[in-house]
Amino acid sequence: MSSTIRMPVLLATAIATALVAMPLQAEEGDYSAWQTSLNLLFPPPADNKVTAAQRTGTYPLLSNPSGYADGFSPGAYGVWQTIKLSPQTGAVCGNGSQYKFFVNRVPHTRNTIIYMEGGGACWDYPSCTGASGVRGARNPNGIPDDYMSLLNPGSSLVSPFVTRISPLDTVKTQGWNMIYVPYCTGDIYSGDRVAVYNDPAGIKPSLVWHHNGTRNVRAVVSWLKDNLPRPTQMLSTGCSAGGAGSLTNYGPLRRDMAPTRGYLINDSGPVFDAPVGGSNTTYPQLPLQTHIRNVWGLDATNGPLAYLASTLPGMNRSQLGTLYNALSTKYPSDRLGHTHFWKDLNYSSYSYERFYPEIQNAPDQATKEALIHARWNIDTDRLRTKLNGIGNFGGYFPQYRALNESHCTTIVDFKNGDIQTMSLELKNFIDSVMVGTGNVLDASEASDAADRAKPFNLLYWSIDQLL
Repeated sequence: MSSTIRMPVLLATAIATALVAMPLQAEEGDYSAWQTSLNLLFPPPADNKVTAAQRTGTYPLLSNPSGYADGFSPGAYGVWQTIKLSPQTGAVCGNGSQYKFFVNRVPHTRNTIIYMEGGGACWDYPSCTGASGVRGARNPNGIPDDYMSLLNPGSSLVSPFVTRISPLDTVKTQGWNMIYVPYCTGDIYSGDRVAVYNDPAGIKPSLVWHHNGTRNVRAVVSWLKDNLPRPTQMLSTGCSAGGAGSLTNYGPLRRDMAPTRGYLINDSGPVFDAPVGGSNTTYPQLPLQTHIRNVWGLDATNGPLAYLASTLPGMNRSQLGTLYNALSTKYPSDRLGHTHFWKDLNYSSYSYERFYPEIQNAPDQATKEALIHARWNIDTDRLRTKLNGIGNFGGYFPQYRALNESHCTTIVDFKNGDIQTMSLELKNFIDSVMVGTGNVLDASEASDAADRAKPFNLLYWSIDQLL
């Protein structure tokens, strides 16, 4: 009885989703109305499956075993489906639990957004266990099956990019197939090392932690290739750790997903210039990068950096900031963008606070913030200048937003990421990446005075209380 009821309900949901998500005017990658109708009954199969060659070598694309219950229903349109990955794919969360990600597909287009979740980083016992008061990694206890339920707005409603109907902003990805890649490894989706962290108090057992971000992303790509059509248009994005992950994984992701048109928007996950052997004064993010190279296994033989460099000839493993130029050169027809606030106090704290004693031991919060911002300004100014010189890689740097420590420009809504002196909104930058022509927009704001003079925002205040 239940199965006979379930099919009409699913079909009705799929039709409603198609009507809501379908753009008013078809664009590249959209199916015809007739094909969309057929897709409701006969979901389009994968047409870019993993090849035998891709299943070998460094960081191969590995699939679930035959018959594995991954949870996917090809005709379940317009709902978040939990996709489970077997350890045989190489995927696992930091605590050793099963890795899962989430798919919300539509019948009317091949176009796809791959959204990487934000949420901090970790490199020791307190930060990887989620100890209170320590900035650490998201989801230290793994990913629940109902992670994308509306009862968890921190994921299901995190950004207009992955919200089907947003009362606040519109963007064309709202009508696309959505892939939500959760974060549970503490390594900005870039590590490959099993670490053992000891309790500094010597009381609790040692923590075995899997910095497994690189392999998790590879397993997600493998599943997508084997189960969904090749995207015509593809956006890789995310904020914070997810922004950094969208940047560091874009090369292999772009190559293997093989979209006709590729887009990247890294929101607030900068990988600053920090050459090996450089000066901490000149390159303030250098102590952080030096530390994570070791604890996340980045420099291992045939590890993440060696793999990236093999796919991006312009990348210098000793200078991670060359990633921007390397991606621009490798994919000159793609449109790429980076954005973050000058007054970001979240990612900036991760970057410097635990690596500079004068920040840790500052006499008061105001002094601490001033020391953090001074280093952030040095690194940001260098990145802004770099992106100004790259035609297809734009940089957008507003000053301040009274939400989430001015961290992440694209979460909640696209409002108040404006640059008033240039009459620009964040949406102008997003559109420059997603639908623009010519050079991608570059813009930066010099003062935060106008931002701080804005009236009280009840929505932002409420969200900050929840956070």
